Amino acid sequence: MNSSRRQFLARTAAGAAVLAGGTFATTTPVAALAAVKPLGRTPITALTGVTVIDVATGRRDRHQTVLISDDRIIGVGRIPVPRGAVEIALTGKFVIPGLADMHVHSLGDERVSPPLYLANGLTTVREMAGTNPMLYDWRDRIAAGSLLGPRMIVASNIIDGDPTLWDPNLIQVIVVDDEQAARAAVRRVKAEGADFVKVYSRLSPAAWRGVIAEARKVGLTVHGHGPDEVTSKEVSNAGQRSIEHIHSLGLAVSTRQAEVRRMLLAIKVANGDYNSWFRQLHPIEWIAANTYSRARAADVFGTLRRNNTRVTPTLTMHNVLDQIDYTQLDPTLKKYLSDDSIGTYDYVIQNLYAANRTAEEISHQRQMWAWRQRFVRELIEHDVPILAGTDTGTPYSVPGFALHDELEHLAGAGATPREALHAATVEPAKFLGLSADLGSVEPRKIADLVVLDADPLTDIRNTRRIHTVVTRGRVISPIQRRLMLAKVEAVVKEPPTTATIAAGGCCGGHRPS
Repeated sequence: MNSSRRQFLARTAAGAAVLAGGTFATTTPVAALAAVKPLGRTPITALTGVTVIDVATGRRDRHQTVLISDDRIIGVGRIPVPRGAVEIALTGKFVIPGLADMHVHSLGDERVSPPLYLANGLTTVREMAGTNPMLYDWRDRIAAGSLLGPRMIVASNIIDGDPTLWDPNLIQVIVVDDEQAARAAVRRVKAEGADFVKVYSRLSPAAWRGVIAEARKVGLTVHGHGPDEVTSKEVSNAGQRSIEHIHSLGLAVSTRQAEVRRMLLAIKVANGDYNSWFRQLHPIEWIAANTYSRARAADVFGTLRRNNTRVTPTLTMHNVLDQIDYTQLDPTLKKYLSDDSIGTYDYVIQNLYAANRTAEEISHQRQMWAWRQRFVRELIEHDVPILAGTDTGTPYSVPGFALHDELEHLAGAGATPREALHAATVEPAKFLGLSADLGSVEPRKIADLVVLDADPLTDIRNTRRIHTVVTRGRVISPIQRRLMLAKVEAVVKEPPTTATIAAGGCCGGHRPS
């Protein structure tokens, strides 16, 4: 059987699987299609009767047909369906670009995280710690088409200062104590296949500058935490592409800035004592939160905006860690995590975050959640570019589902539904340098799409109402989505194998933020 015939049969089979969610027809050839249809015998899938949402502008184009050939969109509009195409009638549905979660730490079984991402409409994820070579393997196999999953952009192993916050029994990080070691670490992660360099909180200024300089030299970008000893403006002006979480940024906009800086520089931690760092940071955050300076915010946020430094607020993570006495794993999602993973989440909460706190700290932490929402509203009002990211892998997030929580948190912080969607579609495409291929529903773009039962611009919660997902032209029908989710349920009930234990457990343990 020749390759064209195999492709045709494969595409026809994929289309047939969507029967549960749409009706199919073939049509006569139309000369007008020649303008968009590539030459050859490539089969075409047509999504008909949909409302296409332009996330960049908020425009709704109704009664549209989206034509897909191989992995590309070849036509969008009120256009005819070509003869021989597999037509999926989706009248009343809404089409948005595939979603991106820009801060994940995937759980350690390829049968769990990748399908959960796709079933939730995530067609791109940014993996924020390349701790396990398994992640590079997933990335490459997904790109080659031998593993079904979202596009993965994978970080280096975390580069942190000495002493590091992370207990080596929990996770191995690259520890550097000077510029020379930092430069060597960058060369190492480049050789290991990292897509970018991930920096962490305890890097010294000299080591952090070494990372920035060497990354530029070897052609990598730098993403990650704002180091405790480096100001947010320095981070942005030096070219670090993203700042993850709100910790460091919140400290940069206080009327008591000098005092806040002194307290930060006075933090001392033993190797691996994350809990101590977390507790020492909290009273500094509390001071900053209660001394917010609009003038300093305008200065710092203006710097971020001018440098196009993205901020990934990870409100999903902050929601839990600010309120660990009042939050829990969504009981309806427990079925997608193994007992071991749930136990690990509970262990991490109790030992890394809840341990040793006073009643005053507990009260202050809970109040910090409302402050973080207000802080994100300020970022949005200052037009700081925002990336939607969840910190999946920290308690109590579930891959894929967590992004919809993040979109709702962004809306709760003051983003419009369009702005929240922008942070999960258009902005990630720009940030990753993939705007030519991703982030909108247009001809020549990669066919990464989500079909929704209701309008997400009316209510951001409608992103959960997923009907069909298209990943690089492959249609995942409602039946296939249900089967994917059911399979994950079965997998997490299996005893862990030697391979999954080596990868961090069936569903992984805690991953660093």
